[in-house]
Amino acid sequence: MGVQELTDKGPDGSRLGQSAADKVALYGATPIVQRSSTVLASSLLSASSYVSVASNTAAILLELSNALVALGAIRTTA
Repeated sequence: MGVQELTDKGPDGSRLGQSAADKVALYGATPIVQRSSTVLASSLLSASSYVSVASNTAAILLELSNALVALGAIRTTA
């Protein structure tokens, strides 16, 4: 069986999910709706909402990692 393409090569491009409520997954993971995060909505350089830029950066990296794992894009086991 050949590879099935997920695009019609239209000039406007392609996307997965028509809305944030549509469930999407990669590599056999359980499909999930789009995650929302107040951490990512904050500026990296804003000290008003976080103790330091370092802790803000760590929180953003953790949220991105969790989102990629939930989507199935990366896994944390060997």
